[in-house]
Amino acid sequence: MSTAGQVLASSRPLSWINTAFPFGAAYLLAGGGLDAAFWLGCLYFLVPYNLLMYGVNDVFDYESDLRNPRKGGVEGIVLDRRIHAVTIRSAIVSNLPFVVALAVLGSTVSNLVLAISVFAVAAYSVPVLRFKERPFLDSITSSTHFVSPAVYGLALADARGGSVDVDVTVVAALVGFFAWGVGSHAFGAVQDVMADRAAGIGSIGTALGARATTWFALVAYVAGGLCLLALPWPGTLAAVLAIPYVVNIAPYLSITDETCERANAAWRRFLWLNFATGFLVTQLLIWITVR
Repeated sequence: MSTAGQVLASSRPLSWINTAFPFGAAYLLAGGGLDAAFWLGCLYFLVPYNLLMYGVNDVFDYESDLRNPRKGGVEGIVLDRRIHAVTIRSAIVSNLPFVVALAVLGSTVSNLVLAISVFAVAAYSVPVLRFKERPFLDSITSSTHFVSPAVYGLALADARGGSVDVDVTVVAALVGFFAWGVGSHAFGAVQDVMADRAAGIGSIGTALGARATTWFALVAYVAGGLCLLALPWPGTLAAVLAIPYVVNIAPYLSITDETCERANAAWRRFLWLNFATGFLVTQLLIWITVR
C-alpha cells in the first residue's frame, strides 16, 4: 500500500459515517441549513477528525498492533513505522483549516464543545494522557468521540441562528447515545483482554475481566434504550434499535478471559450493524420531520 493509501486507511473509512452523521443530523434538526457551516462540519467529521482519532492511535499503538491478529483489515491496519511521522503531520495539517474555519463560524459555546471533542480524540492516544489505558475513562472518552459531534452540531446550529431548546428530549437522546457509546467501547475491549494484559495495557476489559465487561456493556445498551423511551412519539421507536446490540452480545455473557477472542465475531457484526442502525435512524428522523 502506498504512503497516502496507508494514511487514509488508518482513518478507518468504514467508520467515517459514525461521526459525520451525528453532526449533520443534529445540525439540521436544530434548525441549521445546508450552509457553509453544515458542509464544513460534515467534511471535517467525515475524514480529518477520524484521521486524528484513528491514525494517531495507530502510531502510538504500533507495538501492540504488531501482535494483534485483528489488525490488517476493516478493524484497522498496522501502520508502517516509516510513515508514522507523515501520519501525525497529515492529521494535524488536515484538521487545522477545518477547526479554524469552524471556530470563525461558531460561538464561544460551540468552540468550547469543539475544543472538548478534539481534546478527547487526542487524549485517548497520545503519550502521558493515554486515556485509552485508563479503565472506565477509556469507555467514557471513546463515547465522547461519537457523541460530541452531535453536541457540536446543536451548538453550531444555535450559533448560526438555529433554534436549540435543550429539553428532556434532547438530553434523553444524547444520554442514550452516550450510553450506547460506552457499551460499544466496553464490549470492543473484551476481545483484547488477554492480549492487553500480556502487553501491560490497561482497559476496562483488563480491569473487570471479559465476563463482567460484557455484562457492563449489556447494561449500558439497555440503559441507552430506556433513555430513548423518554422521546416523544415516534422518536420513542428509537429505543427498539438497542435490541439488536443486546442480542449481538448476549451469547457472550458467560465468556471467560481465556476465551475472550471469541467476542471478535460479535464485534465484526457490530461494525456492520451500525450501518443498518444508521439507516433506520435516518428513516425515523425523516418521519419525525415530515409528520
